[in-house]
Amino acid sequence: MADETTTSEACPKCGKPLGEITLTKTGRKLQRCSTGSWDPQTKQNVGCDYVKWLEVEPEELDEACPKCGSKLILATTRFGKKMKKCSTGVWNKDTKKVDGCDYVEWINGTTEKLDEECPQCGEKLVLFTTAAGKKMKKCSTAGWDKDARKATGCTYVYWLKPHEYGGAPKADSGGEEFLPPEPEE
Repeated sequence: MADETTTSEACPKCGKPLGEITLTKTGRKLQRCSTGSWDPQTKQNVGCDYVKWLEVEPEELDEACPKCGSKLILATTRFGKKMKKCSTGVWNKDTKKVDGCDYVEWINGTTEKLDEECPQCGEKLVLFTTAAGKKMKKCSTAGWDKDARKATGCTYVYWLKPHEYGGAPKADSGGEEFLPPEPEE
């Protein structure tokens, strides 16, 4: 997915203009040097390898903070993880603490009940969708013990392929979305 926004900013490595702003699958924005591209076959940069990562602006939600009543915002970390957090909370780099309300709710995915039984234990399965959009069937008794750092309950997990949950298989674009823009005539 590409944004139509371009800038007249020059690449700090080679001096050529930067290309258009691109949105990644995780919701992050980047801008490459117009002479560089990503080769999905070799998983390496081709040409100039300069990439400028852009900050994702938080999105205001129609939800109130359960701690203080202010608006919640949907924020994305630099690693692509999503969270709902209080709009009054601001990270203070000096004290390494939040100034204002410190409410945060991490969005790890969604769970839907299924009318299928677990092949390992016979309990009901659930459909879990990760924050990145990948889907799996897992046992409803599955859990995670944070203190012991281990799985609890039944450990059955089946990762679904896109054609198994209604998503059409993606056509391979050959990395065309990462090519530099066509030269203007």
